[in-house]
Amino acid sequence: MLLYVVIFIEGLCSLGAEIIALRRLVPHMGSSILITAPTIGFFLLALALGYASGAKVERDYARVVGRNFVVAALIAGVGLSGTATSALFGLVRPAMLAYLVYMLVVLCPIAWLLGQTVPILTNLFRHERVGQASGTALYWSTLGSFLGATGLSLLVMQWLGVSAAVILVSFGLVLGSMVLNLGRKSWLLANLAVMAMVAWINVPEPGVLADTAYAEYRVEPYLGKPNAQLFKVNQSGASLLEEGETTKFAPYIERIRSMIKNELALNGKDVLVLGAGGFTLSHGEPLNRYTYVDIDPAIKAVAETHFLKKPINGQFVAGDARNYVDTTDQRFAAIVIDVYSSHNSIPSHLATREFWAALRRPMQPGAVLVANLILDGRMESAYARNLLATIESVYGRCSVDVLDRLKPISNVIVACFQSSQARVETIYVDEHNQADIDRALRL
Repeated sequence: MLLYVVIFIEGLCSLGAEIIALRRLVPHMGSSILITAPTIGFFLLALALGYASGAKVERDYARVVGRNFVVAALIAGVGLSGTATSALFGLVRPAMLAYLVYMLVVLCPIAWLLGQTVPILTNLFRHERVGQASGTALYWSTLGSFLGATGLSLLVMQWLGVSAAVILVSFGLVLGSMVLNLGRKSWLLANLAVMAMVAWINVPEPGVLADTAYAEYRVEPYLGKPNAQLFKVNQSGASLLEEGETTKFAPYIERIRSMIKNELALNGKDVLVLGAGGFTLSHGEPLNRYTYVDIDPAIKAVAETHFLKKPINGQFVAGDARNYVDTTDQRFAAIVIDVYSSHNSIPSHLATREFWAALRRPMQPGAVLVANLILDGRMESAYARNLLATIESVYGRCSVDVLDRLKPISNVIVACFQSSQARVETIYVDEHNQADIDRALRL
């Protein structure tokens, strides 16, 4: 029975390491399918190579698996820590090269070492048929994988943080190693040393207020001003609050607030904000009713306690933005889109034509749609042009306000109206110029 416990631990910790790696990559690489798919692919390839290596082991089965577990525990505990991950992406450039190093040095070795477990330990089931032994072993391994994927992401990472999940994975592997090598004092000392190192390196970094399954949160002084605070999500500035005679916000928030309060003169209206940030859009704004939707349930308490220092102005819904848009019965006079999983990464399912079209559903007649996009200041990149083209394929021509055209990366405020429609455009040329006719029809 102890062998099945060890196999269960292998399944739990191997999938747990993969889930943690995907979460650690979000601040540095985003969460697009272009990152998650290769990460899963690298993991499975290393796992397959581990199966092949394990099949070649001919003796000392318990000792080999125990060694693999303790080495994997050390790699996971150190390599998957927030400190090591941030250091790697800070030192190695470009980010894609750092990603490849992360795969080859951290995640793949863990998968390769743990992939050897089932082929090796099935050699110890001497009184069972080969099919029964391998099937039962795979059952316990896969059951562990299921609990590792769901339990770590939905429970441990959400309520205790990512660092706690790293410690749990490493300690689980140490436990499995000790079970296989009971009575060996030198082995016990090695495992205790690994546990101590893992616990030390995964102590939460100074300034980290929360480290959930979705994001890491910090609040830091801005430009050395004691009354200016920067709310950081996944190591990127998400909101700015500077208290004084007049409260100041991030420039893009100032622009959207001015649009809602002054240009559109909304008063007593319902405003939907997809992506909470620091909840500053409604801060000190008593005229309208705000509903915030954000994927992370923890963001509200962090912002209220450490950033705003008071309850948010509005209602908060923890959930996926697209699901909320598809299911809500409420209708809004304005919808603000401010959804980022890292400094410039919109979740891919919130960048498609279908999502922008779905936003019409909760909009009142004549409502306005305002999106904060982070694009290149000159709007020359394929991403900038294609994203704008996607939005305008639904709403037709929208206003585009680039806040800083001289910077490589700038906030771009796009505003469209519910009444707008995509139309076939006519190009004015000398031979057939309809400019005067179109201008007269506008009057």
